[in-house]
Amino acid sequence: MKQSYLGKTGIRVSELCLGTMTFGRETNENDSHKILDRFATTGGNFIDTADVYTRGASEEVVGRWLKTKNRDDFIVATKVRFAMGEGSNDVGTSRKHILSGIEASLKRLGTDYIDLYQVHAWDPKTPLEETLSTLNDLVRKGLVRYIGVSNFRGWQLQKAVDLSRSRGWETFCCLQPQYNLLSRATEWELFPVCENEGIGVIPWSPLKGGWLSGKFKRGMEKPPQGTRVEIAEEKGWGESWNRYNNEHTWKVLDVLHDVAREAEKTPAQIALKWVMQNPVVTSPIIGVRTMEQLENNLGAVGWSLTDQQMNRLNQASELEVSYPYDLAAEDQQRRGR
Repeated sequence: MKQSYLGKTGIRVSELCLGTMTFGRETNENDSHKILDRFATTGGNFIDTADVYTRGASEEVVGRWLKTKNRDDFIVATKVRFAMGEGSNDVGTSRKHILSGIEASLKRLGTDYIDLYQVHAWDPKTPLEETLSTLNDLVRKGLVRYIGVSNFRGWQLQKAVDLSRSRGWETFCCLQPQYNLLSRATEWELFPVCENEGIGVIPWSPLKGGWLSGKFKRGMEKPPQGTRVEIAEEKGWGESWNRYNNEHTWKVLDVLHDVAREAEKTPAQIALKWVMQNPVVTSPIIGVRTMEQLENNLGAVGWSLTDQQMNRLNQASELEVSYPYDLAAEDQQRRGR
């Protein structure tokens, strides 16, 4: 597996990042460790988790696996922001919650430091100065090597970068946004900020919660049993059937399946490779429940989509935009994206 630098930092990460949200939940510890072992044997060194994944169980599973490895061989990322308890200060990006969060994550992961500590989402109630100064202190103390952010909007990311730079604080080195063939609004503002500021991009949900896995085809009247989309419908998650059962989705899937047949790859591999071939993207996060899913995802490594195939996928998945994003779309078209 190839490696590249994460943003403007000096650390190199594998071209795929292993997401561990399912560990300790859908995937038991034994199977989780087998998945981690297989990922590592292919050259994967980038592992992403979060404190709220199964209320800390994911971090614990990863931590026990790390104890059997050379810790410095891996780039371990986790996050802080959402509620981990019932107390009034057990949520957000206040100094109090971040300091409690880092202490708990270090303990669960069984490590002295975290390579990449990410703000999981914007906190409208906490002054940005408080959040950024606290993260800067963690880096200076050696508890955290680098800091990143997830689920920010364009103006929020730019404001954070500008504030950190003006105060001489550590700046966010990467962004973790949702990005896939069915979620391309990330291109309108977030990607330009990342390009201009040298921020790495590690997208989550490159298969849109299973919609792009190959299990869905035009003509279906409901999601296949046992899929994440079926569960999402019950729980009100974003990948629900009712939200994406429309002509745009089926048009994208028609082309996805056509390109997969032409390239002799699986639809999941095509969808993942499309994300990987965006020059702004550093390392997509693959979230798997089984070894079979991991092997399928690993099949996206070591080859490339042709320009013609990329253009077909781009055109099928292009979103309708209005001012001022129509101007941005023209700019992206000139750059061949």
